[in-house]
Amino acid sequence: QVQLVESGGGLVQAGGSLRLSCAASGRTFSRYAMGWFRQAPGKEREFVATINWSTSSTYYTDSVKGRFTISRDNAKNTVYLQMNSLKPEDTAVYYCAASSIQYSVPRATMAQYFEIWGRGTLVTVSS
Repeated sequence: QVQLVESGGGLVQAGGSLRLSCAASGRTFSRYAMGWFRQAPGKEREFVATINWSTSSTYYTDSVKGRFTISRDNAKNTVYLQMNSLKPEDTAVYYCAASSIQYSVPRATMAQYFEIWGRGTLVTVSS
């Protein structure tokens, strides 16, 4: 069973950058599709980005395309979310998630298809 721990959140000014990391335990990390979701105060959890395990192909929600990059290093059992040109509306708790089944879009963007979750890391973007 894979366990996930996020890190890298913090306070940043608008226009700045942060890189989130999600460290996974377990020897089968390379066989999991990985995703990042976020939940802003008073809002529902929403999809941010996903990367599959076989080809490392990626998919992003429209609001972060061109600003965020998801990547993975299977040797380090880690998935990253590089966030550039941050906006105040990016403020949220960011969660890392893993799916043992490699779904195609749109299922790959839906939280219910990810069975393992981290506890989240808070990102606050000030204006």
